[in-house]
Amino acid sequence: MRPLEQAVTFKNNGQINIVLGQNKADQEAKKDKANAYDLSFPKTATRHEVLEEIEQEMGALVGMEEVKRLLKEIYAWIFVNKKREEQGLKTERQALHMLFKGNPGTGKTTVARLIGKLFFQMNVLSKGHLIEAERADLVGEYIGHTAQKTRDLVKKSIGGILFIDEAYSLARGGEKDFGKEAIDTLVKHMEDKQHDFVLILAGYPREMDRFLSLNPGLESRFPIVIDFPDYAVDELMEIAGKMMEEKEYRFSKEAESKLKEHLEKVKHSTHPTNFSNGRYVRNIIEKSIRAQAMRLLLSDKYGKEDLQLVKEEDLILTV
Repeated sequence: MRPLEQAVTFKNNGQINIVLGQNKADQEAKKDKANAYDLSFPKTATRHEVLEEIEQEMGALVGMEEVKRLLKEIYAWIFVNKKREEQGLKTERQALHMLFKGNPGTGKTTVARLIGKLFFQMNVLSKGHLIEAERADLVGEYIGHTAQKTRDLVKKSIGGILFIDEAYSLARGGEKDFGKEAIDTLVKHMEDKQHDFVLILAGYPREMDRFLSLNPGLESRFPIVIDFPDYAVDELMEIAGKMMEEKEYRFSKEAESKLKEHLEKVKHSTHPTNFSNGRYVRNIIEKSIRAQAMRLLLSDKYGKEDLQLVKEEDLILTV
């Protein structure tokens, strides 16, 4: 399989690194190379309906171009492996455990769900469900309790994906902390049941890098690493527009300008780990809709235009 252009690199240990999001100048500079790696499938190939369905769902997401390309490449690898099997050729079953590095609100959980759906429809996973967990779900209060809790979570995840957010917190307490026991138990099941479930560890980029450095050999067990960068302001505005459209609301021009100005200020004045990206935008919209409802109640105006329009004075913005 030829490597992806632009943001995909391969390490000596076979690990794939994906960095999402590049500026337009970089994209234009590599446009010719990207065209040489055409991942489009024939329109008449109805047997690729699984891929087309996932592409439609991914298409509704803002950005994430390299994740979309990665899912297409994984699909191609699985599909071709099945064709090789039909012809009596050797095939390989690669473990598909993953590392997601990114700040909150950058789409990690959404992508994990789509991966589960793709793997289920491709018969890679028998169920494709997603089990979300954090430190408290794995770490117990006494010796042996952590291993049992972790085994129970893995058992629930069989046939699907175990998604552990803020995974670096498992190593927060040092050698004597029960988090180490959770890590050791996860590593064992990653090997023993590597084709029965997919483990995705997620968290802040810097903390995840430190976590992996404290656990030699752990990173090599994850063949796919995906970096989720923060959204640009224009992308956040696009996300806001989609959210408003889904709820059948719309911003006035003044409200839209005020929101964009606010997001630019927040992104430049807030530490990256304190800015929650898409979640931040969603919270603003929910608060503003409540403020709009109060304004309409006081003015006693309930026309269709009134009910849809969110004005500048409705925006609830804090830094």
